[in-house]
Amino acid sequence: MTFSIVARCADGRRHGVAVASRFLAAGALVPAAEARVGAVATQAHANLAYRQQGLALLRTGVAAVDVVAGLVAADPGRDDRQLGVVGTGGVGATWTGPACRPWAGGQAGDGWAVQGNILAGPHVLDAVRDAWLGGAALPFAQRLLAALRAGDQAGGDRRGRQSAGLLVVERHGGYAGTGDEVVNLRVDDHPDPVTELGRLLDIHTTMFGRPDPATLLDLAGSLADEVTALLTAAGHPVHPAGLDDALAAWAGLANLEERLVPGRIDPIVLTQLRRAPRVPAPRQPT
Repeated sequence: MTFSIVARCADGRRHGVAVASRFLAAGALVPAAEARVGAVATQAHANLAYRQQGLALLRTGVAAVDVVAGLVAADPGRDDRQLGVVGTGGVGATWTGPACRPWAGGQAGDGWAVQGNILAGPHVLDAVRDAWLGGAALPFAQRLLAALRAGDQAGGDRRGRQSAGLLVVERHGGYAGTGDEVVNLRVDDHPDPVTELGRLLDIHTTMFGRPDPATLLDLAGSLADEVTALLTAAGHPVHPAGLDDALAAWAGLANLEERLVPGRIDPIVLTQLRRAPRVPAPRQPT
């Protein structure tokens, strides 16, 4: 079952895994990643211990190729395993046991590794690799998803589709800077899981993505008047405390608090506010 990619971003701050399979909830089993350490994917007849063991070795500075070599050497079931590992530097590494069901194999390069079994053919991993290498302009999570989508469109798991997952980590990159999981999304059972994963990532990015400073708009003049009117219509009138407080009250309910910047507004927040349901004005007594 399964094809996956493990990778790190160009500056080394983010690590991630993307996986798809004709297997229930592959995203719950295959990926593991730790900020400033690396990422691991275990699949085929998966050895779940590889996840923490692999990260522990990476944490001590062992290179990805040596992590793979050490894990499989110590595992009597290695012939049925697949494994992909990437660390904080250097090339990724991958292992495909000789007993993995065909087509099965892997490829690796600087900062990435792809692997798969029961695939439509070797062209599936070629497509994953090419999409990854050609996607350098994309944000990291979207780049991983693009690579996964390319493999899916090339035939993916020859048995069909069922699940997909995406895990991305960065030190203090998670919600409100209080955790390291930037993205942790799963589609456990779906007829088109990679497409559904993309839909979820779009929602996640809207809600939890950091605002782009270059696009922020000053809350002043006619824009401040519009935002005031929109907030009032949405049931959050602007009181003397100020526009920022009213906007924060609405954004907290809309799950957009990560995109707030005092005195300014993210265009994505503005778009969502313009689409917000209107609260009917209270009836005046007759």
